[in-house]
Amino acid sequence: MAAQVTVSKELLFERVRTYINEQDSIDMIDKAYNFASEMHKDQFRKSGEPYFYHALNVAYILATLQAGPQTICGGLLHDTMEDCGVSYETLKKEFDEEVAKLVEGVSKIGSLKFQDEKEYLAANHRKIFIAMAKDVRVIIIKLADRLHNMRTLMYHTEEKQKKIASETLNVYAPIAHRLGLAEMKNELEDLSFMYLERDRYYEIAALLEAKKSERQEVIKKMIIDIDELLSDKKLIFRIFGRSKHIYSIHKKMEKKNRSFEEIYDLYAIRVITQTELNCYEILGHIHNKYRPVPNRLKDYIAVPKPNMYQSLHTSVLDNNGNLFEVQIRTEEMDRIAELGVAAHWAYKEGKYNSKAEQKEIENKLGWFHDMIGLLDDLEQDHPTELVDKIQKDIFEANVYAMTPKGRVIELPNGSTPLDFAYRVHTEVGHTAVGAIVNGALVPLNTVLKTGDVVNIRTNKNTGPSEDWLKIVKSATARNKIKSYLMKKETEARAETIEKGEKLFAEELKKRNLDEKLYFDKNRLESIYREFSSNNYSEFMYAVGNKSISLQQVVDKLTNTKGQVLDNEALTRLFQERVKKRPRTVSEAGVIVEGIDSMMVNVAGCCMPVNGDEIVGFITRGSGIKVHRRQCPNIASESSRLIEVIWDNSADYLYDSWLRIDATDRNYLISDIITLISQFKLTLNGINSEVMPDKINVHVDIKIKVKNLEQLKNVMANLKKINSVVDVNRIIR
Repeated sequence: MAAQVTVSKELLFERVRTYINEQDSIDMIDKAYNFASEMHKDQFRKSGEPYFYHALNVAYILATLQAGPQTICGGLLHDTMEDCGVSYETLKKEFDEEVAKLVEGVSKIGSLKFQDEKEYLAANHRKIFIAMAKDVRVIIIKLADRLHNMRTLMYHTEEKQKKIASETLNVYAPIAHRLGLAEMKNELEDLSFMYLERDRYYEIAALLEAKKSERQEVIKKMIIDIDELLSDKKLIFRIFGRSKHIYSIHKKMEKKNRSFEEIYDLYAIRVITQTELNCYEILGHIHNKYRPVPNRLKDYIAVPKPNMYQSLHTSVLDNNGNLFEVQIRTEEMDRIAELGVAAHWAYKEGKYNSKAEQKEIENKLGWFHDMIGLLDDLEQDHPTELVDKIQKDIFEANVYAMTPKGRVIELPNGSTPLDFAYRVHTEVGHTAVGAIVNGALVPLNTVLKTGDVVNIRTNKNTGPSEDWLKIVKSATARNKIKSYLMKKETEARAETIEKGEKLFAEELKKRNLDEKLYFDKNRLESIYREFSSNNYSEFMYAVGNKSISLQQVVDKLTNTKGQVLDNEALTRLFQERVKKRPRTVSEAGVIVEGIDSMMVNVAGCCMPVNGDEIVGFITRGSGIKVHRRQCPNIASESSRLIEVIWDNSADYLYDSWLRIDATDRNYLISDIITLISQFKLTLNGINSEVMPDKINVHVDIKIKVKNLEQLKNVMANLKKINSVVDVNRIIR
C-alpha cells in the first residue's frame, strides 16, 4: 500500500503549483480551502481529528492526479452540502456553477436511505453510475473520498469496517480499474482485503516479507543483465522491478488453486522507453536472449485495453529457471497506466474544457459509452437488477473481440456473436442472421474468445425471436431483444384490437342495432367481467382473436327476448352491473376498483397510513404500489398512476418510520421506547446515529399505527420528550 503522508495546506499548494500557475485558479482553491475549513470547524471525525483534514486529504489525492482547479475545489467542498447545510446557490455564488455541480453530484451519491440494505446499496451504486455518466470528475472526487476513508477505517467498528470494505472492493475498486487508476485501485483492494480477511492478508504479507531479500537479489541480477543487453543495442530506456500487491496475489492463488510458492509472476520487471518501435525492438532482444513462455505474450499496444492501457507483456525464463513477467511501454503509456483516465483530463493551463474532456473520455473509453447505453436501456429496472447487469456487462467483462476494422468490443464471459452484434449497434443485432469468426462461418450461439475477429451478417427483413434470449449472455443484448419483442407484440395487439372493433361493428350492423348505443366504452364496461376482461382493450382483443362469441356479447347487451334495450334501460343495467363488480382490497386495506388480479401493496419508501392522500402506481412485475400522493419517488410519473382509496370497513395496522432529531443524552432511547409502549403500539425497529459533532443524534423508529390521526398524536407526544428537537416521517 502507498506510504501515507501528513497533508498540510503548504503540501497541497506545493503539489498544485507543479502544474497550475494561473493566479485566479490558485486563488479559487485557496478560497475553497478557507471556506471548507470554516464550515467544518466544529466537526470532528471518529479518530478525533478535525473533520476538515478529510477534505484536505481528498483535495491532495486529486492534486496528485493533476485535477483541474474546479475539481480540487470540489474535493475540498465535497461534504459541505450534506454535512454543513451549504446550498447549491451559495456554492454557485461563492465559486462557480461547475464547482457547485461537482459538489452536488458527490452529495447525491449515498444521500438516500432504504429499509433493505441490499436495495440501499444497489440504489446508491446506481446513482454512482449515473453520476459517472454525467461527469466523470464526480466519481474521481468520490474515489478520492473513499480512498481516504479507507485509509482511516480503523476508527470504525468491525461491522462497519467490513461493510465499507465490501462495498469498496465490489464497486469502487472496479470503477478505479475501469478508469485506469492503477495505484488507487491496488490500494483500495489491499485495504479492503485487510479488513475483510485480516488473517489471510497478513499471512500473504508475511510470506512476501520472508521472500523479500531473496526476490530483490533475483530481480536485481535480472535488471543488470537486461540493462547490459539493451545498452549494448544503444537504446534509450529505464528499467526497474515492481512488486505485486497483496490482493492480486490472493486472487491469483484462489483462481488457479495454487500455493504462494507456485504463483510464478512474483518476479516482475518494467522497461520504459521512447517510442512504440523501441518497445517491439526491446521485446525482440529479450526474446532472443531469454526463453519466452508460450501463450504469455500480450500486445496491448496494438490492441489497448478498454481503460486505454497500453503495454507489451511477456513472460520469460532466466538462466536459473526463474520466471519473470516483463512489461515494456513508452513514457506516455506509463503515464496513462498510472493515471488512467486522469492522464487525459489532467489540467492544462488555459485549455481545460469540461464538456470537451467529458466527450473525449466517452470516445476513448468504449466501456464508458456502453455503460451510458445500459443506463438508458435499463432505466426502468429495479436498482438491484440494474447494478447486477452493469457489473456483469461492464465491470466483469473480460472477453475482447474485434470487428474486421479493428474496433475492440468488450464482452462478458460466455458471450456469443449475438452479444457482439448488439454491442456494435442495436440494428446490427436486430438484423443478425449469421456470423463469421476468424474467417469461418459459425452459429450465432458460438462462444467467443479474446482475440476473435467477428463479422456479423445481417438481413433487414428478419428480426429477433424469443429463442435469442437463450443465446445471449449480456444484459445489453437481452434487454434490446425484449424491447423489440415487446414492441412487435404491442403492434400485433393493436391490430387485433382494431380487428375486434370492426367485427363488433359488423355484428351490430347485421342485427340492425344502434352502433352509437352499444359501442359506448362506458356501457361496454358493464359486461367486461363476464368475459374475463379488465378493460376495453382486453375486451376488443378477445373479440379480435375470436376467443369471445359476438353472439353472447350482443345477447348480454339485450334483454332475454333479444330485443334492443332503450337508453334508460341500458343505463340501469350498466349501473346494476357496476354495483356487482368485484373490488380488490389489499392486505393493508386499500381498495382498487375493478381490479381483482393484481398485487396491491403500500410503498416502502413513503409508507402511507390510513388518512394520507394516496395514489396507486402500476409497477412492472410487482403489481400496484400505493404511495402518498406527494411522494417524490412518483413526482415525475403520470401515465402509470391509478386512483385508489382507503377501506374503512375494517381495522388495519400500518408501518411507519419516524426520524427523531434530538440532543444526545443518557436514557433518551429508553424514554422513546417507554412512550411508544404507553400508546400500546408495536415497535418493529429502532436505529440511532450520533452526528459528527457528537452532540446531536438521529433516532429512527418503526412503529405500527391504525391511522394518520394516531400517528400525528404519537409524533406530537414524542416532541415533548426532553432534548427532542423535531420528529418527522421518513421518505426512503
